Amino acid sequence: MQYMITWNERTQGSPTEYENAQKRILEVFGQWKAPADFKILCFVVRVGDWGGYLLAECADPLTVHGFCTLFPSFEVQARAVVPVMDAVKAELEAMAWRDGLAAK
Repeated sequence: MQYMITWNERTQGSPTEYENAQKRILEVFGQWKAPADFKILCFVVRVGDWGGYLLAECADPLTVHGFCTLFPSFEVQARAVVPVMDAVKAELEAMAWRDGLAAK
């Protein structure tokens, strides 16, 4: 399964607290190693912002959940995603089934 993970920095307190949070984030991230079953396909940061996107492939949602808890300074969302053409195929099948229902 593929997951699009997004993160945004949580509101902190003073400028000093922001600076300390950034230092801690980099300290933790610098030591983190992706688990064997967590394949990173794309990992980007939004320019001029404290957040970004990570597209990962992982069979175990608990591994994804674990990743999302690493950085409490961020609000993190993980969404399961599928390729557009696969989604379109499923949608067309659902529409065909629905269109085939007998009218009441």
